[in-house]
Amino acid sequence: MSRMDLSLCESRDHYVSGTPMFADIPEGFEQIQLGLGCFWGAERIFWKLDGVHVTSVGYSGGHTPKPDYRLVCTGKTGHAEMCHIVFDPSVISFDEILKVFFEHHDPTQGDRQGNDVGPQYRSAIYTYTEAQTQQSKAAIKRYAEAYGRPITTELRSVPKVYHAAEDYHQQYLAKNPQGYCMHGPTGIFCALPEPTKSTA
Repeated sequence: MSRMDLSLCESRDHYVSGTPMFADIPEGFEQIQLGLGCFWGAERIFWKLDGVHVTSVGYSGGHTPKPDYRLVCTGKTGHAEMCHIVFDPSVISFDEILKVFFEHHDPTQGDRQGNDVGPQYRSAIYTYTEAQTQQSKAAIKRYAEAYGRPITTELRSVPKVYHAAEDYHQQYLAKNPQGYCMHGPTGIFCALPEPTKSTA
């Protein structure tokens, strides 16, 4: 299971909601790490969704033990800019989270997102459960067909450490409403999969 490295981030509460960003996950809730380019605009997409309990941004999936923004921006640490999302699956399902993810960035671009180039901007899903992994695989297949080209999204189990980013990155676009954001609907849509029926 992934641990939180909070050495870069003095803030503990979400700037928008006031919810503790790094507290224990409420019972029945789920968590996921998603990378879809620059984490400023990506985080804003998710904190606005009904059913999302709290978000934060950080660095994950790399090999440097103590990354920071300057190091990650070199593209040499192996880390991706990630959003950590805690959500209530009774309000928003994981498939609905994935739908927002795949329809608000181009998951076919490899180590870039638009004009942002480097492995830190790669598309990535880091899962906490086997069920999330299987749902992500199915979503990758759906969106490869919808986009008409291979999906480059990295799919893996959650890395050992999630490094929460520096304070000024957390909820950046709430603090800087005119700040840089390159996220928006791609125009590609997929229907949600039919819920699986349980057998008695």
